[in-house]
Amino acid sequence: MWVFDTFTLSLLLAGLMVVLWISEWIPVYLTALLPLLFAVPLGLLTPKDLAQCYGDSNIFLFFGGFVMALALEKWGVHEQIARRIIAIVGNKKSNILLGFILSTGLISMWISNTATALMMLPMAMAVVEAMPPAHRHSRFAIFLMLSIAYAANIGGVGTLIGSPPNTQMASILSENFHIEISFFDWMKIGMPLAILLLLIMFIVFNYLLGSERKDVHDLQFHTVPWNKAQKRVLWIFSIVAGLWIFREAISSMFGINYRDENAAILGALAMFLVTNGEENKQKILRWSDTEKLPWGILLLFGGGLALAAVLEKNGILKYLASTFESFEGLSLISAIFILTTLAIFISEVLSNLAMVTLFIPVVGIFAQQTGLPLVPLAMALTLGASLAFMMPVGTPPNAIVFGSGFLRIKDMIRFGFILNLISLLLISLFVILFL
Repeated sequence: MWVFDTFTLSLLLAGLMVVLWISEWIPVYLTALLPLLFAVPLGLLTPKDLAQCYGDSNIFLFFGGFVMALALEKWGVHEQIARRIIAIVGNKKSNILLGFILSTGLISMWISNTATALMMLPMAMAVVEAMPPAHRHSRFAIFLMLSIAYAANIGGVGTLIGSPPNTQMASILSENFHIEISFFDWMKIGMPLAILLLLIMFIVFNYLLGSERKDVHDLQFHTVPWNKAQKRVLWIFSIVAGLWIFREAISSMFGINYRDENAAILGALAMFLVTNGEENKQKILRWSDTEKLPWGILLLFGGGLALAAVLEKNGILKYLASTFESFEGLSLISAIFILTTLAIFISEVLSNLAMVTLFIPVVGIFAQQTGLPLVPLAMALTLGASLAFMMPVGTPPNAIVFGSGFLRIKDMIRFGFILNLISLLLISLFVILFL
């Protein structure tokens, strides 16, 4: 009889899930349930640990965001906003792609990349759905969906507040190593890196569009007046967006500690409580409308978190961290390149926040032992952790956009790998040159 320790069993479970996610032999959402099937019986996680993964606060952020997106779609608000975007950039596919990439990336620099993806996805879907049926699964549709996820990820590295791993790194360096990273310290690398990556992504996607890039469609987005229901949905959505944007200021002002998921759930509840403003006085949403929600994405994200917990609890991450001890003879350039590579590809299956939380202290000790400067190493690791483009579980925006139904994992892996390599080279170059 074969007897495996939890370390080996964790590797086997991780390998099985990655293979099934890539191959899609079974629906990816069912693969996300494998930790529920194996983790507790095999002693890899306690029931409490497992429940915390599938009940993570980000899952409720997704749920609230999906409900609001459903209301936007039901009443055509996303089409109204998409009309305005098309009016500015025009009907040419390459122009539409550039408009969405820049809009998403710039917004994501200042609010949560997850919230940005939740806001922009319904608008992108409206553009695709307004195209002739034969073009709705074209390369343009794929790239437009990917651009929302990828631009949200990229924009998140532009500022210190753009993504949770950024502030987490700054906090760890301050508390553990007495090194202060100011908003400007981060921005002088993150901002130009983000803008350059956004432009390169557009160039790559525009090139891969081929002859499609010149297509011009009458997207049938003609200006029409806002009706009462649309205005009410937009007001609720705008209030939630404001709560996301000014979360820290509001928390300080009123002495409360509300989070992004609180604002999302508030918005979701409002959609079920507020009437549409018409004579029938129906609520904006009814529970029957939730049949259209991408429930599988909630399972997918929970499964990704559960897998990360399995790897952490059973020593896989500790083992990976211990390998740094053999790198003591590395030059700064080599160390930055290796750390960036590890961060990008490990965070494909591990939360970028967890990646930073677990590895920044290890990198700090490594820097002290080798005499290498800590800040460039920490920046390389943190930037790389947020630029994982290949897997739906890599970042929250990836998971959100995958739930649109316009993408296959193979699409995300194929085009995401290209951006992973480009990000690896640019992060290494920027950190070396500017620090």
